[in-house]
Amino acid sequence: MNEKITQFNDKMNKTMDSLSGELATIRAGRANPHVLDKIRVDYYGTPSSIQSVANVTVPEPRMIQIQPWESSMIKVIEKEIMTSDIGIMPTNDGKVIRLVFPELTEERRKDLVKDVKKKGEAAKVAIRNIRRDANDHIKKLAKASEVSEDEQKQLEDEVQKITDKFVADVDKVIDEKSKEILTV
Repeated sequence: MNEKITQFNDKMNKTMDSLSGELATIRAGRANPHVLDKIRVDYYGTPSSIQSVANVTVPEPRMIQIQPWESSMIKVIEKEIMTSDIGIMPTNDGKVIRLVFPELTEERRKDLVKDVKKKGEAAKVAIRNIRRDANDHIKKLAKASEVSEDEQKQLEDEVQKITDKFVADVDKVIDEKSKEILTV
């Protein structure tokens, strides 16, 4: 039975990983190469990440520099960045593409914090849904007489403890990201 609890624990871990990935793409006034993670460029007919076709560096706190390995990729990468939702106009000098991140306004920072909190709430809902599925599974086992009432209660308590731990982790991650965004 513990392997089932481990399975639900793994699902909650995946929810946390997903949240961390989403939060990494939110820019907080500093240049973060992860904002490019969702962008795909056509590399000889294959959709590829920018990191797989170019060297991506952060030479300054508010600048990302993209140096494609093939000069023919500059226009392709630039076009994909322009059509993406990161909201920054790329500049290029024929060899290197630069993305300069403007300072965030106070209003924009507050909007980003709201967005972060929404993502956190969505992660908590997903975790609670996993808890519900786990409890339903435990109740089915009890109904089929595979576990006793005491074992059922013990398993449900264990699932609740795991859920509480993950919800606290989500809160911690959201607080850290919010502080990062609000720090000027």
